[in-house]
Amino acid sequence: MKRAIVQRVTVYPLRIPLRSRVEHAAAQRVHADPVVVAIECQNGVIGYGESVARPYVTGETADSVVDAVEHVFTPALLDFHPENFPEALSFIEGLAFKDSQGKRISSARGAVELALLDVAMQCFNRGVDDIVQWMGMPGFGSPGSLGRTRFSGVLATSDFGRLCKQLRKMYWGGLRCFKLKVGFPDDQIRLEKVVNYLRHPLANGRVRLRVDANSLWDENDIGEAMTWLRKYPIEAIEQPVAPGQESLLLPFKSDGGLPIVHDESLVDMEDAKRLVSLGVADHFNIRVSKCGGLMPSLRIAAFARREGVGIQLGCMVGETSILSAAGLCFLGGCPDVAWSEGCFGCRLLEGDIVAAPLKFGYGGRRPQQRVDLAGNKPLTSLLEKYCGDNQIVVIPL
Repeated sequence: MKRAIVQRVTVYPLRIPLRSRVEHAAAQRVHADPVVVAIECQNGVIGYGESVARPYVTGETADSVVDAVEHVFTPALLDFHPENFPEALSFIEGLAFKDSQGKRISSARGAVELALLDVAMQCFNRGVDDIVQWMGMPGFGSPGSLGRTRFSGVLATSDFGRLCKQLRKMYWGGLRCFKLKVGFPDDQIRLEKVVNYLRHPLANGRVRLRVDANSLWDENDIGEAMTWLRKYPIEAIEQPVAPGQESLLLPFKSDGGLPIVHDESLVDMEDAKRLVSLGVADHFNIRVSKCGGLMPSLRIAAFARREGVGIQLGCMVGETSILSAAGLCFLGGCPDVAWSEGCFGCRLLEGDIVAAPLKFGYGGRRPQQRVDLAGNKPLTSLLEKYCGDNQIVVIPL
């Protein structure tokens, strides 16, 4: 055992170009802006975590994540000196979800939580199953959903020609689960094109299709949107209305409408309980960074299973292999995940920060590397390269 006493926290605000533009109803991106947190202990162990903040999801930005790590979480690490793994997990689970003003800092929390879990797992030679066992969640643990998971292809462009090219490339790359971003003027034409291309495999169940509206519709157009969507063979619609407007979905649940996947509406356990109580919870899109880390994500998943709510593993656009590894750990501990997203690696990023980036294989199969919380460790040279002009923050304790 190597006792974990933190001596330094380093924050790397990255800016990594994307290989292609990503568009949806809430944003367009040509760069990824993850924030990597490195926690170094006196015994030489270094743990890594990552955040990808979204203002329209948790209210956080890359800058606010850096600020929260520096001024909220780093002072708390003075009390992190566990004698054993349960002590480490108890401390980690107690990390704050909000700052002193009551603002959500779940994305920043996720980066710190992952880094501390990485430290604890190294120091006490433990794995994800040990975390699940300590959390006391029946039915969770290896192999989880890893043995059967297939990662989805996400069609995220307003350009019709690029959409067709993406679809062909993904399909001939073996992907059989797709998500189409909607929220553009020609949505019906775009969806019709996708359905026509996939018509035969959709009909015989070899392909699955869902759509994501990213909070697009309000009370004036939700009825029309839900009506025309029901004409197509799609499994579910993700986030059709803005957070706080979920009551607009009640009429469509009572008449057997499309299953709803909650994403932006689901950040923490409070949100999960509210959606179940409202009666509109069909599926939860759980994203490790959005939900505050691996342990809160597993807690929400356990609650969902108890309430008969489906589970989707989501990802953040532009995440590196650190968050991809955390997603794989979630899959390794959580059973019955309906859809999985992530592990795009250098298919989307111009470059990753590890020597062997985690990326799904042919047909969306999981990466073959060992499931480790931080994947293969980031290279400092790559972290510094992709910081560019952004300031690296070093905080000694």
